[in-house]
Amino acid sequence: MITKHYYLVCFVFLVTFLVFGINDAEAQCAMCRSSVESNITNANSKVGLGLNSGILYLLSLPYLLIASLAYLWYRNSRLQKPKKFDFQFR
Repeated sequence: MITKHYYLVCFVFLVTFLVFGINDAEAQCAMCRSSVESNITNANSKVGLGLNSGILYLLSLPYLLIASLAYLWYRNSRLQKPKKFDFQFR
């Protein structure tokens, strides 16, 4: 039987993992920034535009996923007809 203690331990583990995993994301951001800055100084601004498009693409994916799941949930809830209760007194 799974208890509340198990869920608490899993939650603490997940939060700890996410907090300590942030350092890698910050390093990637600094690397992208330095790459764009060096390309702009060399008069090559197309790299910066491509990077911005990529960021917007990655930003939109979670919203599209959540919207599609919400639509599927809504559609399935509309397909299930509510049960009608017919009370008959004898």
